[in-house]
Amino acid sequence: MALLEQSPWYQEIFSKGEEQGRKEELYSGIELALEIKFGNQGTELISIISQITDLQKLKAIQQIIKTVNTVNELQQILSTNFI
Repeated sequence: MALLEQSPWYQEIFSKGEEQGRKEELYSGIELALEIKFGNQGTELISIISQITDLQKLKAIQQIIKTVNTVNELQQILSTNFI
């Protein structure tokens, strides 16, 4: 098993799986934050946010949710900076 774990293919597959797990965790956290802060109106933005695959952008969105006051404000930031 240790030999398999050292193979480049195993490492690549492991890395991709790890990245996918991080994305899913971020999507989940973003969805929860939107729901808590804005209710159902906020969760409607998930369809837009789920198109973003860059981990750094998703982390930035998570931070931006903390500072915006309205769904419209967040939607405008997403459309000008992330999509």
